[in-house]
Amino acid sequence: MSKEIESHRFLEFAYQLYKTMKTNEINLVYEGEVTQEITKTFTSLTEKNMARSEEPNQVQRKVFNVMVECLQNISKHADTLSDEADDDRRGIVMVSKGDDSYKIITGNVIRNSKVPGLKESLEHINSLDKAGLSSLYKQQIMEAKLSEKGGAGLGLIDIAKKTGSKLSYQFKELNEDVSFFILTSTIKRNY
Repeated sequence: MSKEIESHRFLEFAYQLYKTMKTNEINLVYEGEVTQEITKTFTSLTEKNMARSEEPNQVQRKVFNVMVECLQNISKHADTLSDEADDDRRGIVMVSKGDDSYKIITGNVIRNSKVPGLKESLEHINSLDKAGLSSLYKQQIMEAKLSEKGGAGLGLIDIAKKTGSKLSYQFKELNEDVSFFILTSTIKRNY
């Protein structure tokens, strides 16, 4: 393939990506290793973006808090595509602004052996109302049922509590060892 054709295809891809982002009102996208520094940068950019659009403080706080929790989940729980110890724990994060809500979409690799337990936790969280979520959160803390990486699913419970919305999720199997876990958190803009 000639360089000119390759360049044209890349430019077409970039333009299509731009159109898709505009159509879906995606304000920010990041793909890569999720570190504390990346979390600070990403949340700072989102805060500035929301302040410019004069979102109410309550909405800004919720978006900020949910984003931090989502990024921490990737940082703590993402698996790698290989067994290399120094392989980055990568993820993707997108923030979109619709007419009535913000959506924070995260994705990361997860071992297939973890999928059933995570799916069960997500279904349980989604089955609870606000009081049930608060009760589960307290119960998890009291029992100190922490995983080897800490948290005992507290992050997911906290996201559901803060958003007041069900957690939308998908698992896309990549191979027999790992899947790609996509989590969508919705924060309503009208209060």
